[in-house]
Order: sequence, then structure tokens, then C-alpha cells
Amino acid sequence: MPSADAAAARQRTDALQHAERLLRQGDAAGCIDTLLALAAEARDEARLLQDIASRLAALGRHEDAERCSGRARALRPDDPEHLYNHATALIALGRLAEAEATLDAVIAKSPDDGDAWYNRVTLRRQTPERNHVAAVRAQCAATPDASPMQVPLRYALAKELEDLGEHAASFAALKQGADARKRGLRYRVEDDVDTMRLIADAFDAGFFARPRAGHDDARPLFIVGLPRSGTTLVDRILGSHSDVASRGETSDLAMALMHCAGPARNKAELVRNSTALDFRELGQRYCGHLPDAPALRQIDKTPINFLYLGLIAAALPQARIVHLRRNPMDACYAMYKTLFRMAYPFSYDLGDLARYWLAYDALMAHWRGVLPPGRMLEIDYEDLVVHQEAVSRRLVAHAGLDWEDACLRFERNPQASLTASAAQVRQPMYRSSVGLWRRYERELAPLAAQLRAAGIDIDADRRAATEPA
Repeated sequence: MPSADAAAARQRTDALQHAERLLRQGDAAGCIDTLLALAAEARDEARLLQDIASRLAALGRHEDAERCSGRARALRPDDPEHLYNHATALIALGRLAEAEATLDAVIAKSPDDGDAWYNRVTLRRQTPERNHVAAVRAQCAATPDASPMQVPLRYALAKELEDLGEHAASFAALKQGADARKRGLRYRVEDDVDTMRLIADAFDAGFFARPRAGHDDARPLFIVGLPRSGTTLVDRILGSHSDVASRGETSDLAMALMHCAGPARNKAELVRNSTALDFRELGQRYCGHLPDAPALRQIDKTPINFLYLGLIAAALPQARIVHLRRNPMDACYAMYKTLFRMAYPFSYDLGDLARYWLAYDALMAHWRGVLPPGRMLEIDYEDLVVHQEAVSRRLVAHAGLDWEDACLRFERNPQASLTASAAQVRQPMYRSSVGLWRRYERELAPLAAQLRAAGIDIDADRRAATEPA
């Protein structure tokens, strides 16, 4: 007969599984309630608290996640894993100094944790008086060349050196990290390029001409574009409005598509199937994941949703769409120097970046031609950072809301953020990223040559940032 402790542990495991079932069924509120109730019962179970915290973070409940991971850390203060997880929660909430101190502790206890080395350096700008260059270089030297840890260490070193203005050494370290990351992947950019071409062919003018019924819900607001193009900045600007809530980056749309489209043997079949969905069901399933909140608009700032604009237009006819554009060289360099872990495998090779950017640009040109007028607002990053108020007002108007001055003070927005821009968006608007690629013109010459050969004018911004907004 099982002991009382074993029975209780089994009950808690069952509760976690029940929470996951609720989420799969679209009952996000029920899932959250179950997790919070389970957290209240988890008194001295650090592992359970961490499991709950990770699920709450995925649901956008970052304050609850931080409380759970903080309790787990208090139970096991010398456990590097619990320290690291708490640091992640602190980063989401903008408590960056605490997060840095916590990552210092992780590295002291577990110097082979490459993620801790990389994440720490992203939390602030390094200075000559306060940096980790010597420590990172020493750790690189102590780490075997074939070790996967060399990847985050090289990215960390590149960020430190760029902050200090040592651009040639920074790019050399970055290329070492990117090349090592690329070697560890099984990825063909041709597959993504072909998929984007299939999407444009399937969601053609004929698709948009056919009548269909979607789900009438005005809450969704999608912010799309390439990563590192300004999507998080726009998310913070709009999310500062009292009638807007942000859900950050989610997989909800992709998951709703997979459910409604059913099994497919390959991407081509999935694309074909997606043109003949019950679009009302797709919209309902997506909106079933929206939290019960008074906000009139709910932001989904998953950049890769640019692939699904045809589905969004059909399934959610009242949804707003904002597309962020950025000078292609700045955009590609920003992606190249970011360690995304599992996402964006095209970002570790300059040739792959060029081909992916060109395919993305072609697909966005297609959407521009077939989407109904007014469905998508396109914003240039360069315009936004120069003409902050004018462009911010356009964003708020596109969302169908009255203007609020809080949108100009986005750095005070208390909402959580766990993107690669989590530290930058806690600062007021700055322009130092515009034209940053020119510090690396020699190193980025292969990328520039591929874009120029395709007819892309890389020497002009997508819009002249000096023109009136």
C-alpha cells in the first residue's frame, strides 16, 4: 500500500497533467487556476515549484512564476539550476540588477553553464570599468574547442567586446560562435524558402476573393516581422496603453492551425490543407487562449506569424496587424549576433540570412498585394526611433484606440518581457542601432553582395528616417 507521501505526490502529478489537458482544450484560465492551487500546496517541493513556474511563465503569468521559482530557490539556495531559473523570472519582470547578481552566483557555482555567461552579458551595456572580458576569455581557454559551451561563451565575448568598441575582435568571436552553432544544426534554408513560396502560391488573390466566415473578435493584435526588427519595442509602446495587454510571443496560432488542419505528411501538404480550413473554428480556437481580461486589444508579438497572415485575415477578420521593417543589413546583423537557442536556425550563417531575408521580403510583398486595404500597418524601425510620437500615434490609431501619453513612456511599462530585447525595452528610445552594421562592412561584405545582387538597396533605409513622419 503506497505511503501518504507517495499518494500525495501522485495527486500533484495528476494535477499537473490535468492543467496541461485544460490548456490543450483551450481553457487557459482553468489551467492557471489549477497551477496556482497546486503552487499553494507545494510547500517544500522545490522541483514541483519549478515545474509550476515554467508552465506559468509559458502562460504569461510571470509574477506568479517568479514567486514560485523564488520559493524553489529559497528551498535550495545552492542549486545552480534553481538559481538560473529564478534569474530568468527576474529578467522577465525587468529586475535586471537582481538577475545579474543571481547569474553571477550561478557562474560561481557552475562555471560550465554557458547560458548563464551569455544571458548575464545581455542585461546591460558593458563598460571599461565594469565588464567580464578577462573572465570570459579565461573560460573560453579552459573549455575544449569541441564543447557546445564554446557557442554561448563566444557570443558572450562578442557582446562584451562590441560594447567596449572593439569591433574587429567582437566579430571574430561572434563568427567563431556562429560557425560552431551552424555545425551543430541540421538545417537547410532552402526548405524555408520553398515553404514561403508555397504559402504565396496557396494564399493568392483567388483565395482572398472567395467568401468565408471567420470568428468576429476584435481583441487580437498581431505584431510581425523578422526578429530583432523592433517588434518588442512596438509591443511595449502599444502595451503601455490602458486598453491593451500583451501576451508576448506564443505558439497559439501555430498550434490552432495544426489542430484544425489535421495530420500532414510534409509542409507542402500542410500549406495546401490550410487553405480549406473551417476558418471560424480556427479563429475561435485561437481566441480561446486569450485571457479573461478587460483589455480591448490582446497583442501577440510572435515575429514568425508573418507566415500566417493569410490565415489571420480569413480566421480573424477584425484582427489588427502591424508589420515591422528594418534596414536589411541592420536586421540581418542583429539576428546574426543574437543566440536564439532553438529558434531561427537561419541566423547563424550570412548566406542563409541573405536567402531567408529575400524570401521573407518577397512574401511580405505578396501579402501587401492581396490583403484587404487597411488590414496591415507597416512601420519602419528607423522612422519609429526618429519620429517616436508621430509613429506611436499611428500605431495607437491603427489599434482603434484613443491616444494616451503613457505610450511615449514605454520604458516604464511594467509588463513582463522575455524576448532577446528584454533589457533594451526597459530604456528610453535610442538610435544607436541604426546603421550599426556599417562598423562591420568588411566582415559583412558577403551578405551585402548577396542582397545587392538581388536588387536590394542596402544603402538607403526602408524609409528615409530624416523625412517628416
